[in-house]
Amino acid sequence: MKKIVGLASFTLFAGLLFQSCDNTERKLPILGEATVEKKMVDGKEVIDSIYPTIPDFKFLNQDSVYITQDFFKDKIYVANFFFTHCPSICPTMQRNLLKAYEKYKNNPKIAFLSHSIDFKYDQPHVLKDYANKLGIDNDQWQFVMGSKADIYGISEKYLVYTKEDASVPGGYDHSGYLVIIDPERRLRGAYDGTNDEQVTKLLEDLDVILNEYR
Repeated sequence: MKKIVGLASFTLFAGLLFQSCDNTERKLPILGEATVEKKMVDGKEVIDSIYPTIPDFKFLNQDSVYITQDFFKDKIYVANFFFTHCPSICPTMQRNLLKAYEKYKNNPKIAFLSHSIDFKYDQPHVLKDYANKLGIDNDQWQFVMGSKADIYGISEKYLVYTKEDASVPGGYDHSGYLVIIDPERRLRGAYDGTNDEQVTKLLEDLDVILNEYR
């Protein structure tokens, strides 16, 4: 499984930094390199840090309906990248994400977004069958597909590695991160979806960020 150099270390560091704090007191870090912006407020120069955000998008979901960033307006969501016939990490990653779905099912503040990286096979009816087999019975978890350029391009914004590669099992290579996005479309946490300890941390951190945006 591919990993972005430095992201896992940053996530671990952030976890160690805040692990002694109560969930009602701490906040999750904002991931990504910030740019500094100077602006005038009431005649005074103010320096602000601008963090990377997820750009606008438009993908076709499991119900053959186009889903945009507006679906996730004012929500915290967990995003990942997978493909339905993945023979390696996807089954474990999706089962672990299912734990989060089941914990927060019907919570209007939480959503889930799985992007298929198999732009050839994973058409809406395939995604629908996959969602049904997982036991997804509401629109809280969206499964989407799009062009190679659009899906692979946006994966970079989530700091997730994706690649079409005929030399690996299944023909596609990707990392198994589960990424928390806040209502301001900023990255707030990245977790190895194949690691039980990391998944437990994801569930804990979802409680933390829910408290932040309560």
